[in-house]
Amino acid sequence: MATTRTANAHWEGSLLEGQGTVSLDSSKLGTYDVTWASRSEEPAGRTSPEELIAAAHSTCYSMALSHGLAGAGTPPEKVDTKAEVTFQPGEGITGIHLTVRASVPGLSAADFEKAAQDAKAGCPVSQALAGTTITLDAALA
Repeated sequence: MATTRTANAHWEGSLLEGQGTVSLDSSKLGTYDVTWASRSEEPAGRTSPEELIAAAHSTCYSMALSHGLAGAGTPPEKVDTKAEVTFQPGEGITGIHLTVRASVPGLSAADFEKAAQDAKAGCPVSQALAGTTITLDAALA
């Protein structure tokens, strides 16, 4: 069964001087402030579209890797993924770098690398961001 998740953004003012909020409506987890400065300079307690993409990508990737490893008979004890989304004003998102460290008993480094690459290709968020260069640093912990 398909699911739909909803978030809403509200913005007031111009891009550079304005400000807004983004709310996570499906989960009702909260409403977060956004500004151009939080996107292009320092966060200063506010979020950005790129941080939200990083959260989605790191979570989706961890889930995809865990699923692939379990399906191959080597379920992980833990998977930790960091996503770094680079934004260049005037250009947009210029790249995403995933760093994953996992504990997978009985799995060789070579087999882990293959599973990590397969998860990168199969992760629905990676697929949605296919127009962006996504790099991966994967290692067993």
